[in-house]
Amino acid sequence: MTENQNAENKTVDAILEISRRARAATPELATAGRARKDETLQAIADALRASSTVILEANGKDVERGRENGTSEALLDRLRLDKDRLEGLATAVEALAALPDPVGVVVRGRMLPNGVRMQQTRVPMGVVGAVYEARPNVTVDIAGIALKSGNAVVLRGGSAAKDTNTTLIAVLRQAIENQGFDPNLVQGIDDLGREGVTALMTTHGAVDVLVPRGGRDLIQRVVRESRVPVIETGEGNVHLFIDESAPVQMAVDIAVNAKTHRTSVCNAAETLILHRGAEEASREVLRALTRLGVRLHADAEAMTLMPQGSDRGDNAVDPVEATDEDWATEYLDMEMAVKTVGSLAEAVEHITQYSTGHTEAIVTNDLANADRFVQDIDSAAVIVNASTRFTDGGELGLGAEVGISTQKMHARGPMGLEELTTTKWILRGDGQIRR
Repeated sequence: MTENQNAENKTVDAILEISRRARAATPELATAGRARKDETLQAIADALRASSTVILEANGKDVERGRENGTSEALLDRLRLDKDRLEGLATAVEALAALPDPVGVVVRGRMLPNGVRMQQTRVPMGVVGAVYEARPNVTVDIAGIALKSGNAVVLRGGSAAKDTNTTLIAVLRQAIENQGFDPNLVQGIDDLGREGVTALMTTHGAVDVLVPRGGRDLIQRVVRESRVPVIETGEGNVHLFIDESAPVQMAVDIAVNAKTHRTSVCNAAETLILHRGAEEASREVLRALTRLGVRLHADAEAMTLMPQGSDRGDNAVDPVEATDEDWATEYLDMEMAVKTVGSLAEAVEHITQYSTGHTEAIVTNDLANADRFVQDIDSAAVIVNASTRFTDGGELGLGAEVGISTQKMHARGPMGLEELTTTKWILRGDGQIRR
């Protein structure tokens, strides 16, 4: 056996041991009542607040190291925690506690003609693996959702956020243990490096489901190499269409919020589609985005609508001519592609060609156009007259989310509590046999 093979075997053994500990921790959680799980979630929220100083210190080290290594501002923004963001994580955990417990919910049930009573009931998945990068909020979100839905989690948060994630996992484990549960319900594998990720993806039975969350390269690697079930979360090449009937101020407000509220997230708008008949709304939207410093990658028609001179504002960045590559780009920064179309059908055609299936939105005052857009667009979320930033577990009342699934399986869109459960069929008879 070569030295590399020996090292690989040791990593696989480590992953299997982590999995064994996780599975050993789940039976008590799976049978715990809602009250006890909710008390534990509240304890986690309290612990996050009480440990804010040490968490933010660890995060500061990660951010500084990332800056020294030339990490982009978009990734640094994802990585960064502050008091408000940490409070938001604690509040999201408390929101989970306020939600109904999905475990044990009867999806459907009836008495069969032969007298057998049938029920399809929600049960936990078991052990959930998560692979993500530079997103310490995911550590808390997934752990909280897993706990409420009766699952254990194995977390790989990446080297960029290693100090933050190590600290967060320690805080979570201590809070869980203080409530009488096995702390191995939450475990991290960052210490195992890239070899640990490979072992997690390729070791059959290590986890029951694996959720990647991050950039395209990370997600596609997990989808391509995994030998365990994967729920694919997608990149967000999100489109916003300004219809010819769009109210001008509404179009401006939504476009600015969708693009600039937080540029580094997957529900930020990346492509603006303008109807030729919406010239006033288009001019005002382009003016507002330009004045805020958004670099616009625009087609020839949109270029003629750009603000000029002092109307551009002090933060203006010169627009550039759009290329075919721009239509498929998730910028995650203060940049946006701009496409001009002559009809709703042309807008739908463009979105269909370049969409990643995440979120698409229309601003319109025409009910028929709104209904047509909703019908024709095949994405996880379709929005009428509101910001794309609402494709978010917290905003939709899920408490938090594991990620935004762009698949068409049991989980699509923001993945909350129900999406981390599966079902069990329970049949109760009194001696029936099949004839």
